[in-house]
Amino acid sequence: MHGWIVAVAWSLVCLAGPALAQQQAPGAPPPITELAPMTVSGTHPGPGLWKVSRDGHVLWVLGTLSPLPRKMEWHSQEVELAIAGSQELLLPPTLSVDTGRGLFRNLFLIPALLKARKNPDGKTLQELVPADAYARWTVLKARYIGGDRSVEQWRPIFAALELYTAAIKRSGLTLDNPVRERVEKLAKRARLTITPATSTVRLEDPKAAIKEFQRTSLEDQTCFVRTLEVIEREIDTMREQANAWSVGDVELLRHSPQTSQYAACQAALSESTLARNLGMGNLRQQSLDLWLDKAEAALVSNASSFGLLPIGLVLGPGNLMDALRARGYTVQAPGED
Repeated sequence: MHGWIVAVAWSLVCLAGPALAQQQAPGAPPPITELAPMTVSGTHPGPGLWKVSRDGHVLWVLGTLSPLPRKMEWHSQEVELAIAGSQELLLPPTLSVDTGRGLFRNLFLIPALLKARKNPDGKTLQELVPADAYARWTVLKARYIGGDRSVEQWRPIFAALELYTAAIKRSGLTLDNPVRERVEKLAKRARLTITPATSTVRLEDPKAAIKEFQRTSLEDQTCFVRTLEVIEREIDTMREQANAWSVGDVELLRHSPQTSQYAACQAALSESTLARNLGMGNLRQQSLDLWLDKAEAALVSNASSFGLLPIGLVLGPGNLMDALRARGYTVQAPGED
């Protein structure tokens, strides 16, 4: 993913956030230790299902997590039974950009997209971030990316994403979503109606938008520094949470303190002039509200429905389970009677 596509990708990631988003006091970065790849053997069920109900209608919700153990095998009989007995699958809230053009015509935008990830005026990463942050970047880049110099021309937010992705891979984790893929296959096999919850911003002139983005500076230094902190301090916590998800340890997921870089990175994008001009500033909240509306519609229309949500939107502050409770639904966490 490159340029404007990467910007949208950050927004997609920001939508979910981590399981918990608690702030940690800054301090000197600890020494970086080499982590052995994560190995998860056997088949794992993941967490149980949240049950949302009213008037005899039920919505089963599976909380998903990213990253997960790279080689984890996931199988849940509870999920399979719930899907088999449902009439509709509600997909997680997502964001999208509509250019109004077909895929073939969009291919001609790739050269511009590749330029959009670079800093305006040819500045380098070293010129844009604090000296101490750049020194830490140099160490982490050598460890996870290697000698590729092209990333030094990228905007801090895109360089941070490249480093974060490489670090996750080296730690035995994956940002892929095998759980959603499996759930969608099961839903199609059971002939469920599959309902997206996608909020879309339309680019009437995508080439002009990309050119404007190329000229626009971003306040993304905070995003860059927070990403360095996450990689330096919190990979172990991510591994613990990934293991907790795989064995269904909801309490550990609920109470494990994991900080996040996503809020800072989202702000760098959503507060930019271009994002405001495109109406992207409140797109995240629109997508959450849309999911809630579609969840209510499914609960009215179907005896049983099945939904997917990132675990941060199930357990985290301001989560959608609490929002459904506020709308008068009964919500039971896994294991509750």
